[in-house]
Amino acid sequence: MVKLAKREEQIMQAFWSLGKAYIKEIIPELPDPKPHYNSVATMVKILEEKGFLDHETVGNIYNYYPKISREEYQKHAMKDIVSQYFNNSYPSMLAFFAKEEKISDTELDELVNLIKSNKK
Repeated sequence: MVKLAKREEQIMQAFWSLGKAYIKEIIPELPDPKPHYNSVATMVKILEEKGFLDHETVGNIYNYYPKISREEYQKHAMKDIVSQYFNNSYPSMLAFFAKEEKISDTELDELVNLIKSNKK
C-alpha cells in the first residue's frame, strides 16, 4: 500500500466518513481553501488508479466508494511511522508520547489494559 499525499488523504477521509459519494459531495468535506471540482476529480481518478477507490455508474455520473477501509490505512500508516521514526519499536513510540506528555497516566493505563486483554 502506498502512502497518500496530504490532499489524497483528506479526500479519503471524506469518503470514509460519507461512504459512497459523488465528487460534488466530497468538496464541502475538505478543509479550506476548497479545491476546484476538476482538481478533486483528478485526485479521485488517481485514488481509483492506486486502488483506494472504486465507482459505480449511476446514469452518466460516477458514484465513488472506498475499497480500502480507514482501519486498513491506519494500520499501514502506523507501521510506516513506527518503522521510520521509532526503529520498529512500539514501546519506543509510547515512551516518546509519555515523555512529551502527550499521553496522560489514565490513557497509558488504558493502553496497558488493552494490550493485556489482546494477549489473552
